[in-house]
Amino acid sequence: MNKKDKIVIIGAGLCGSLLALRLAQRGYKVEVYESRPDLRKVDISAGRSINLALSDRGLKALRLCGMEEKAKEICIPMYGRLMHDKAGNTFASNYSGREGEYINSISRGDLNAILLDEAEKHENVNIHFNSGCKKVDIENKVAHFKSYETGEKFKVKGDVIFGTDGAGSSLRKSYISERKFLFSYSQNYLNHGYKELEIPADDSGNHQISKDHLHIWPRGDFMLIALPNLDGSFTVTLFLSYDEGEYNFNNLTSTKKITAFFEKEFPDALALIPNIKEEFANNPTGALGTVKCSPWSYQKKTLLMGDAAHAIVPFYGQGMNASFEDVVVFDEVLNQNLENWDAVFKAYEKVRKKDTDAIADLAIDNFYEMRDHVANPLFKEKRKIEMDLEKHFSNQYFSKYSLVTFNEEIGYNEAMKRGRAQDKALLNLIADKNISTSLEMSKKELEIVLNKVKEETEKILKEDKIAGL
Repeated sequence: MNKKDKIVIIGAGLCGSLLALRLAQRGYKVEVYESRPDLRKVDISAGRSINLALSDRGLKALRLCGMEEKAKEICIPMYGRLMHDKAGNTFASNYSGREGEYINSISRGDLNAILLDEAEKHENVNIHFNSGCKKVDIENKVAHFKSYETGEKFKVKGDVIFGTDGAGSSLRKSYISERKFLFSYSQNYLNHGYKELEIPADDSGNHQISKDHLHIWPRGDFMLIALPNLDGSFTVTLFLSYDEGEYNFNNLTSTKKITAFFEKEFPDALALIPNIKEEFANNPTGALGTVKCSPWSYQKKTLLMGDAAHAIVPFYGQGMNASFEDVVVFDEVLNQNLENWDAVFKAYEKVRKKDTDAIADLAIDNFYEMRDHVANPLFKEKRKIEMDLEKHFSNQYFSKYSLVTFNEEIGYNEAMKRGRAQDKALLNLIADKNISTSLEMSKKELEIVLNKVKEETEKILKEDKIAGL
């Protein structure tokens, strides 16, 4: 490892731009290649994931690179979920019972742009756009590109190559096709896809519904969600099966059927989406998949990071945060001053993979929770107790959601194990009527609940450990 090493990063999205910035800050020479045009000059959103949920793990990574405050300037805080039923009634569910804990809606493009701007301030960083990676010769550390401006093919040799080029990673595909080593890979899709729509701002440029919440229209087999944007609009996402149920993406092919679907299931949302017919027809339907693979590196030559190594479905709002946390963990491994890149890569994967596997599984869990369970009376009861416990015993109780979202010092794997055990304990206690679920419990009554939940959680954790879970 040498500061003179030429580092090639394939992909200038969120993970790639943050990684480039951090490596530049550490003094490395970095060349970044991105297949798309420069998003600071061209709108490349094309109806796909234009805003994201930024939370504590992502903010920690931005803080590491000195970018936290700049990012916060373009954030909209969301303090909880606001559920909408078919009749237009709403009820709120906070993300935390503690003060000052919330997630942030942020524009993917705006965040990417400030990271690119900051990276380019460093003389040791060059970013090349419209340069699509076609394959990587992983043995000789040569990446093959095609310029989408000139049509010219060219190759770039690096001392080490990072693949931060997303779920369809060219570097990962090269691991598979070159067959230089034993590489395990899985890509699993939900039967649901997603389509993005928009609730525009009102005539005064204000939000038409609460901007302090992530809005959910849960309908059992499908759902609609909406996140606020700085310009007063909301990005609305429909999650729906491709081919199952009375309504699915394959049969919503006419204006009449689309309108009938929304009138039946989401009448209050339909009233706020004036261009639904055009947007439904023109915006693409995206797939929802999970990528797991191993190993992430090949010798001391190449490494996968971010979605290229561990793409997840978006239902925990942790995809970007997990990719940003990759940079934090990688930076911590670099601080160990290991002997070469191979040792760094192996140490990084050893500490990181169990956590990325965990958040992938948690994201699938949350898909079912958001589309169905959030409207379940038992779930509502559980959340009410959790909020009270977090409010009155803020240092002793953390819900699974809080462990994952607001406790960046705890790995995803630990958060998953403890959170699942805690959920099981609390739901069992409620179902068996072993604890009070009164709406207005005193602190003393809540302390009894807390102690019972702790006791049951530890029992479950002990049983899981014995069972090897």
